[in-house]
Amino acid sequence: MLDIKFVRENPEVVKENIRKKFQDSKLPLVDEVIELDRQSRAAKKEADELRAQRNKHSKEIGALMGKGMREEAEAMKVLVTSQGEKLQELEALEAELSEKVKKIMMTIPNIIDESVPVGRDDSENVEVQRYGEAYTPDFEIPYHTDIMERFCGIDLESARKVAGNGFYYLMGDIARLHSAVISYARDFMIDRGFTYCIPPFMIRSDVVTGVMSFAEMDSMMYKIEGEDLYLIGTSEHSMIGKFIDTMNKEEDLPYTLTSYSPCFRKEKGAHGIEERGVYRIHQFEKQEMIVVCNPEDSKMWFDKLWQNTVDLFVSLDIPVRTLECCSGDLADLKVKSVDVEAWSPRQQKYFEVGSCSNLGDAQARRLRIRVNSKDKGKYFAHTLNNTVVAPPRMLIAFLENNLNADGSVNIPVALRPYMGGVEKLIPKN
Repeated sequence: MLDIKFVRENPEVVKENIRKKFQDSKLPLVDEVIELDRQSRAAKKEADELRAQRNKHSKEIGALMGKGMREEAEAMKVLVTSQGEKLQELEALEAELSEKVKKIMMTIPNIIDESVPVGRDDSENVEVQRYGEAYTPDFEIPYHTDIMERFCGIDLESARKVAGNGFYYLMGDIARLHSAVISYARDFMIDRGFTYCIPPFMIRSDVVTGVMSFAEMDSMMYKIEGEDLYLIGTSEHSMIGKFIDTMNKEEDLPYTLTSYSPCFRKEKGAHGIEERGVYRIHQFEKQEMIVVCNPEDSKMWFDKLWQNTVDLFVSLDIPVRTLECCSGDLADLKVKSVDVEAWSPRQQKYFEVGSCSNLGDAQARRLRIRVNSKDKGKYFAHTLNNTVVAPPRMLIAFLENNLNADGSVNIPVALRPYMGGVEKLIPKN
């Protein structure tokens, strides 16, 4: 969410940013919110002046009574009562206008970084760099669920009976591999100086609206019926929410946290053949990283975060590339975003396995995450987040890139301590 003062002073900058995001329907909101803000400030000014007059007149009543000027005192009481009624009207108007301003400000997109390429959607994202050798073996690579079934490692049919489409049972070696990847990712981030955390898996509505746009909320979140609670779509939500309504010492920054959680998502929309199996699902597990820092440090941390994911995947013999997300592919709160995509030798293309985002002070402004500085006074922090690893989707890339012609799967050296020293998985079927 932008500062209303910034919008008031830079309306054309805000409008141009909206155009870059191809959200022209929101252009009228800029002038509308500026006018509502003007009315709100006018109502507040009038209320403050009336409040001062009312207080002054209230004190005068006692003085008049003390002088025996009863008739004048009674007239002053009538005036004070009238002023009180008018003040109530102004306070109600001010609250109404402030709420309208807030609602519009929650829908106006954040100002994107000047380095972000302009484009309509993810088809116009720009490749930045590739890491590792993207190769295709001389044998056919089966669909990922077929690979898992060779290890008796997945049961989709039973999951459909129990929970419906979009769920799964992972079994045996595949389930162990899933847990090993999560544990390795946890220790990988701890070794890089991040504090490990297991957060709440449900959050209240004020946290939901603080960390994401309304459009994201509607398409992603599961609501708990009868409760002011939502299942998290990623641990980033509750991790950033941890700092709601806090005043943080500047010398304590940055906060660098890595968190484990299950994640729950509606995943609305049409799903193609490549999104069957465990690619696009309603429930999965994830290791995440978040940073709360000074504004001047957020660009530096942004580059560190996506590099962490790249390094982790390369350590598991999975080739990846980074993509700069274009303006139209950025969610409204994001300033800048880079996707990490893993190579799929079966599909002969890369697919998304993680996303790194710098949100500037948008989440901090919504959640009131402030910093107290001896030199700069009070200001809003910057927040960033990035996926460390999100199996089981990551398992698709892992299995395809470590598969052998005989159906066995190599276990990279880095992962072997988490797999009991096993160097290779042998199929059962």
